[in-house]
Amino acid sequence: MKELTAYVIDGHELRIRPAPVERLWMDRSHERSAYRCLPLNIANAHGWEILCTTSFSAIWDGRPSVDAIRIKSRPGTVPLAISHFGEGVLTFHVPCLFKTDSGIDLFATGPINRPKDAIAPLTGVIETDWSPYTFTMNWLFTRANQRVRFDVDEPFCHVFPVVRGGLETLNPAIRDLSENPDLENEYRLWWASRNDFNAKLGVPGSKATQERWQKSYFRGFTPSGLQGGDGHRSKLRLRPFKPKEQMD
Repeated sequence: MKELTAYVIDGHELRIRPAPVERLWMDRSHERSAYRCLPLNIANAHGWEILCTTSFSAIWDGRPSVDAIRIKSRPGTVPLAISHFGEGVLTFHVPCLFKTDSGIDLFATGPINRPKDAIAPLTGVIETDWSPYTFTMNWLFTRANQRVRFDVDEPFCHVFPVVRGGLETLNPAIRDLSENPDLENEYRLWWASRNDFNAKLGVPGSKATQERWQKSYFRGFTPSGLQGGDGHRSKLRLRPFKPKEQMD
């Protein structure tokens, strides 16, 4: 089994969890229809979220200098983020060193599919199989004079391992769909079925109105009814980080 270990710096607290599928904006979608999009669901849960241990707010006045960001936290607490780089960048210090197996990097980005007004997360890839260095999670203000807030247990970073060099082994190519008759046939079957399904959604009592949405991709079947690729998943089941005393 591959290993992913978080070595917490003494005196610091790390709150980390498997990223959940649920998102508030998806809960609020009509009939929770956003959850019908399997690629969204898989991406939401694709890794672990690092959570805020205290709450604070920050505002950027639009200048590029380090002192252009003002941070306000509750009395007696230390803000989780600082202004370090300037240019409207809010910097979180991640309180641990991650360790991965040889050849495995760590992709660190903002909470996936969790948009936040007036500020956007930046992304990094870290060689955590050898590095003895911590990394920072940075957010870039996208609008000046708009206060943003991070609450206790709100995720500020999302991490997942990636194979180093994996992208460089790929040979990208562009082809006409007609060069792959089997794929083209499946596509045309899907296109026709989708148009027919959408047309019947407006017909009271139709099968389409009862089913509400097409589920072939969700279930892992092609339009012609064939089983899709090996290992099709409709959900992820990631293990939580366990303290040493709970390890087998």
